[in-house]
Amino acid sequence: MKALVIGAGGREHALAWKLAQGERVQAVFVAPGNAGTALEPRLKNVAITDLAELAQFALDEKIDLTVVGPEAALAAGAVDIFRERGLRIFGPTKAAAELESSKAFAKAFMKRHAIPTAAYQVFDDAGAAHRHVDAAALPIVVKADGLAAGKGVVVAATREEAHAAVEAMLGAGAPAGSRVVVEEFLDGEEASFIVVCDGRSVLALATSQDHKRLGDDDRGPNTGGMGAYSPAPVVTPNVHARVMHEIVLPTLAGMAAEGRPFSGFLYAGLMIDANGAPKTVEFNCRLGDPEAQPILMRLKSDLFELLLQAAAPHDGQRLDEVELQWDRRVALGVVMAAAGYPAAPRGGDAIIGLPAADADIDSRDETVKVFHAGTALRGGAVVSAGGRVLCVTALGDSTRLAQQRAYEVVRTISFAGAQWRSDIGQRAIRG
Repeated sequence: MKALVIGAGGREHALAWKLAQGERVQAVFVAPGNAGTALEPRLKNVAITDLAELAQFALDEKIDLTVVGPEAALAAGAVDIFRERGLRIFGPTKAAAELESSKAFAKAFMKRHAIPTAAYQVFDDAGAAHRHVDAAALPIVVKADGLAAGKGVVVAATREEAHAAVEAMLGAGAPAGSRVVVEEFLDGEEASFIVVCDGRSVLALATSQDHKRLGDDDRGPNTGGMGAYSPAPVVTPNVHARVMHEIVLPTLAGMAAEGRPFSGFLYAGLMIDANGAPKTVEFNCRLGDPEAQPILMRLKSDLFELLLQAAAPHDGQRLDEVELQWDRRVALGVVMAAAGYPAAPRGGDAIIGLPAADADIDSRDETVKVFHAGTALRGGAVVSAGGRVLCVTALGDSTRLAQQRAYEVVRTISFAGAQWRSDIGQRAIRG
């Protein structure tokens, strides 16, 4: 059977790599892919980004399953386009993906369905937003309403920071129709809770924790994510049960009731307080990045069969009757980012020291895997071509061991201006 993965980042490399391990999978195409997917055995890049053209490619190649990686393709209606042509595709429709593509919609949806989240207000007028900031308690969170590749969020410790964020998102030069969501700050520990949905049932994946800030000790600007590990110790069995019953299941029921049945990956970004009470920071409608890399490193079950079933739920058992097999070890991924990231990442820098694409660093048990994100091939050499360039992901019997293995490999790879955090996983290690 054949699979197609839409996207070009680290999440897509991890998805395609895992799908290719499926027992019945003969080939996995990645559109457009990156240098890592170009060099990976059993993967083949396809230089198509237009969704209608991709749907025709899927018809011509007799693709059995398409998996959509990035949020932009979902918001553009990739699933609707493929389904109209009778193609099997895993992901939410354009209407369902509004849970991510509009933060204002998501907040109003959570309010309607009593899903725990931060108090908020939505503004399309900069003056009103500034007045709200002047009266609000600090710190305060300012979010751009639309898609922003994980970087449209400012956690402002001062009013000056909050006003600057509002001005950047709503002031002169902002696109017509722009809106911001201004939220109360939630204190606690963050976690990523990702589930597979088929529109009628749900299956939770392994938990994980992302590191959003650019610098060590959670300092610097927000990014798309500088590293992640799985599992997340903060998600205890009690917290897991609460998230399912207070957030995930009400969300799926609410989406179905509003005529937007949700299929695909549903990602709830959580803030868990000192009492173990979870609140929803945000929803994403796809597998997280860089959470995908450690999660898929730990998954032992056949991802292709799981997503094939979820894309056609009436052909098999319910997802909540499926039991996934997981590697008992911890997986930890460290992102290596380009010079200038996140504000103005530089591309075109040669990457030195990469392991051979057809051999994991410890091929006996795939202890470490280097997933490509923002990379390209230039004259046979791999060069940087995006903000987040690589995610070095390792397995270990403890978070500390996984961390040590990942950083050992990070230190063997170099490119001009490379930046990475040195403390991925420290919160789990400190306990």
